[in-house]
Amino acid sequence: MIKFLLNNELVTLEKDAAEVSVQQYLRDQKALTGSKEGCAAGDCGACTVVLGEIAPSQTGIFYRSVNSCITLMVALHGKQLITVEHLSDGNTLHPVQQAMVEHHGSQCGFCTPGFVMSMFALYHTDQPATRETVNKALSGNLCRCTGYRPIIDATIDSCAHRGADKFTVQESEVLKQLQAIAAETSTPVINKVYLPSSREAMAALLEEHPDARFVAGSTDLSLEYTQQLKTLPTLVSTTRVKECRELKVDKQAVTVGAALPLSDIAPVLHEHFPQLHELIDRFASLPIRNQATLGGNVANASPIGDMPPVLLAVNATVIIDNGSEYREVPADKFFTGYRQTVLADKEWISAIRFNHLDDQTQLKAYKVSKRHEDDISAVCAVFTVTLDNGSVRAISSGFGGVAATPVSCEELEQRLLGKTWSDQSTRQLGMKILAEAFSPIDDVRASASYRKQILANLWQRFWFETQSELLATTRVTAYA
Repeated sequence: MIKFLLNNELVTLEKDAAEVSVQQYLRDQKALTGSKEGCAAGDCGACTVVLGEIAPSQTGIFYRSVNSCITLMVALHGKQLITVEHLSDGNTLHPVQQAMVEHHGSQCGFCTPGFVMSMFALYHTDQPATRETVNKALSGNLCRCTGYRPIIDATIDSCAHRGADKFTVQESEVLKQLQAIAAETSTPVINKVYLPSSREAMAALLEEHPDARFVAGSTDLSLEYTQQLKTLPTLVSTTRVKECRELKVDKQAVTVGAALPLSDIAPVLHEHFPQLHELIDRFASLPIRNQATLGGNVANASPIGDMPPVLLAVNATVIIDNGSEYREVPADKFFTGYRQTVLADKEWISAIRFNHLDDQTQLKAYKVSKRHEDDISAVCAVFTVTLDNGSVRAISSGFGGVAATPVSCEELEQRLLGKTWSDQSTRQLGMKILAEAFSPIDDVRASASYRKQILANLWQRFWFETQSELLATTRVTAYA
């Protein structure tokens, strides 16, 4: 069985189907219809709810917005589920709800509950109420009516005047209840979905259920049910396995547990690889990043996944486990075909290791998509170049959206070795190589010719940006 709190009510479930989403449960079984279904794919945000979880410090609760339409019920174990119906205190609206009224932030009202829940999640953080933080908090919500200005104004206003609410008052009691659930030692299970807490238990479940599939954030897997109407098989979750949730930083590398949500690992990756900031922040939307895991994004082996090109460009290592032993695979050996990898039966990704870059290496990551947020790449390109006295000592690359798999360009990496980086010929040669390197397809996101031109243009941008930074560094050194 799984246990969670629905607001303050302890709920125990053991017979619901694996593919039941949180949204279906709320609307069909609890008659909580505030969460709307707009897309059933995590794109529109009309279904947004908030999950309260035990903070890493174990001293409080932190809240994160998620898309209930693609969140499986199993993800609720040991958490507090809050919907728009739970926010008001008697006849008194929550401050974020009151701000929406005062700023006229709702017109047709269909998207409003989702916006309110994203606002509530931001309200319960210590982030300043700036246009930037508000835009990021609302990045997973779409509105066809308002033009967003009154919603943004309402969010800034309410979060600029944060005060205690009923959730603040109830926090200690909620924390005790969630800690009691966490202290239970049995393996939670809900009709064909298992949540083992050790790698050995994971391996045992795979022996018992050889056709089982892995699930972590379910942001991709759920689409098979909501979009393709498939019945999901037995699922084994990686989210409680300790080794899959560790985040380690040492002198050699940053090692990221495969089951950690992108939101949890983003601050560390931003610190050690600040050049990835824009790409990570444009990974879908905040509610998706609150669920989606790095391991899932890599294991899916999608040719348009955002993070696989990063792994290729920084020569990351994928750490694979089968419960009894680990093996390590370089990222450039991991992807073997369209949505295919070197993972064998009963193996899973435990972690991914990013080696630190040396001071002579420049890294840049670019994503081209029709929308700035919550969209799939037409082209993703990640480059590194290592210079030795102005000459190219090493180049690495990773691309998405141009081939059947995430891919590097070996020709680029070989032909530019030893070239003088500042020469225009280096820029021109790189553009020529990339314009001819791949045979992308035409689809709704971009034509093949557009993708080829974008690759060449992104290389040119990389060359100009690194040139500018190198010149600035040279001037600073000269004046020092």
